[in-house]
Amino acid sequence: MKDLRIEWRTLDAMISMLFFSGLVVVLFSIAFDPQGQFAQQIAGGVLCVATMFASVSALNQAWSREIRHQVMDAQRTAPSPGAELYLAKAIANFLFVTIVQVILAPFFFIFYNLHVAGNAWLLALVLPLGTWALVGNGVFFAALAMSSRNRELLLSLILFPIFIPALLAMVQATTGIFTGESDPTLWIKMLFGYDIIFTTASLLLFDVVFHAE
Repeated sequence: MKDLRIEWRTLDAMISMLFFSGLVVVLFSIAFDPQGQFAQQIAGGVLCVATMFASVSALNQAWSREIRHQVMDAQRTAPSPGAELYLAKAIANFLFVTIVQVILAPFFFIFYNLHVAGNAWLLALVLPLGTWALVGNGVFFAALAMSSRNRELLLSLILFPIFIPALLAMVQATTGIFTGESDPTLWIKMLFGYDIIFTTASLLLFDVVFHAE
């Protein structure tokens, strides 16, 4: 895909995502000096907030190349459905954020002295589901905010309130996995349902939003 090839050459989004997410991890570790059980309890929230900052940093650039190079009209007149463009953008940004999470994970465990008391393999479900919830909505709302002069601010104002249910589920699930004190199954199901509902809505409505610009 075009976005993946360009990002591989420039690394613009990757560098900004690593900076913001790394800054969140470091600042929280300094502010709370996490140790023992306390570290296990706050780690899920810190991980989710770091993912959120990383995602928003990338999403603010999701349509920037199209805007700068004035290719939006050509994309609107293309015979392919808008849903394909939405999926391509969402998958590309999902991959960017996932790579950042993989790079950040060792530092995260070192700074917070973590060990996973629950089923560690469940993180392989929670993190992709939570990341897709943010990225899938983010690409859609970034397209909605394209014509605004303050599109970065508008994206955050729209996206964050809608993401709150998924953020809650992601935090509760990861905290349950790290501490081993609760079963995260219900929260994982909630994330899965959230992804299905909002991805379906985005696919159905993206053509309307994209061609209304």
